[in-house]
Amino acid sequence: MKKFNKIVLTGASGRLGSYLREPLSCKAEKLVSLDINPIGKTLTNEQFELADLSNYAEIERVLEGADIVVHFGAFSNEGPFKKILDANIVGAFNIWKAAQERRIKRIIFASSIHSVGMHKSTSMTKSNVMHRPDTFYGLSKCFGEDLGRMYWDKCAIECLCIRILSCAKVTSNRALGTWLSYDDLVRIVMQSIEIEELGFEIIYGVSDNKRSPVNNKNAKKLGLKIEDNAEIFAENLLEQGILDEKKPGDDYLGGPFAIAPLGSDAMATMNIVDERKIVD
Repeated sequence: MKKFNKIVLTGASGRLGSYLREPLSCKAEKLVSLDINPIGKTLTNEQFELADLSNYAEIERVLEGADIVVHFGAFSNEGPFKKILDANIVGAFNIWKAAQERRIKRIIFASSIHSVGMHKSTSMTKSNVMHRPDTFYGLSKCFGEDLGRMYWDKCAIECLCIRILSCAKVTSNRALGTWLSYDDLVRIVMQSIEIEELGFEIIYGVSDNKRSPVNNKNAKKLGLKIEDNAEIFAENLLEQGILDEKKPGDDYLGGPFAIAPLGSDAMATMNIVDERKIVD
């Protein structure tokens, strides 16, 4: 098993980042976990860095000596453009610029379905589809994907963009198609850092769901093994009387983000359970 000298994980205190810390720590001599918020107890070979993505000097310092950056840090909701600009757009630029300066060759980027959120949910959208962002948040993920494409073409920094659909507990009919299990999230990230030659690629961050609304053949082309299926939750939703419940926005890939006013809290109507993983 290949082991890296140093991996940097941004967004380490976030819900998704919390599930990546331990497996990434097993792949590196040193895992540097970065966030604007504390992460609590650290792992044996983990170093925490309190840093702001919009501060280039802080980011360049943290990335020194890194082999790979797993970039999950972001403001992960729709909100005022200035907040999105600082954390997601300037933050992404700082990651790629610092990676260029520090001669880092691969970035794994947490993109989002909201970069194509205005496509219809019945279209079986492929990974090479034109961007159709549903929010300022989605727009920032379009920027991140294009940034990754440009830095690959111009500077040979490899990048996998993972358009995450919904990595959270299944509580709605829509989630039977959009669910990404935490285990599959970890599998995707861990496998993507092992690929011998990556180049620039986009895949969908979604489990192998029977009702998936996207075409994720590019993940299979890369040899990524995605194993879980949200159908195991269908009976429970049936018992709750919400199996066939249709909500506003379900006609679009972006769901509630597709109908939310620009700059508003798009997650306000979503029943997202905070299942953050805590290091014992």
